[in-house]
Amino acid sequence: MSLSHTFGLLTHPDQQWKAIRKDSESTTQLYLGHVLLLALIPALAGFFGTTQVGWQIGDGQVTRLSVNSALSLSVLFYAAMLAGIFILGKFIDFFAATYDAVDNAPRGVAMAAYTATPMFLIGVIAAYPNIWVNMLAGLIAIAYAVYLLYEGLPILMKIPEERGFMFATAVLTVGLIMFVALLAISVVIWSVGIGPVYVS
Repeated sequence: MSLSHTFGLLTHPDQQWKAIRKDSESTTQLYLGHVLLLALIPALAGFFGTTQVGWQIGDGQVTRLSVNSALSLSVLFYAAMLAGIFILGKFIDFFAATYDAVDNAPRGVAMAAYTATPMFLIGVIAAYPNIWVNMLAGLIAIAYAVYLLYEGLPILMKIPEERGFMFATAVLTVGLIMFVALLAISVVIWSVGIGPVYVS
């Protein structure tokens, strides 16, 4: 059921958010049917792209990561995505009472997981690690994810659209703070030796 929602969000998001609300999946079902699978796309594509294809700056030499280094970073990235969805979802549930959600059913993880769908799917582009291609694809995915957030949150949480806008803005702010925190954590991890190892 989760994967049908995945593609439905790309074609008719309003109808799909209503269907997601009716399903009321548990967090376990959501992770097994959606998050664990889709989060593999950017992790595996990134591993392949950085070890097999490599990237080039200007006319310089093609740079690749060692298999062990890329594997460690891919596993950490995968774990960070799984944890990030869960934490953001709990923040959404926490905020729900403030914005007068109609019921108290915990739907935050579903909101976070399905909103992240475009970013999971576009992650396949990491198999070709060209910085400009990846940046453009990433911006498109982020823009659509933000659209899904603002469009879907009032539907999933059953709140008026004007409150939904404020709620979605609060969620977006938390998401940005989490992203900055992840960058800081990455720097710390790299400083203790779990960083990229390059090969020619």
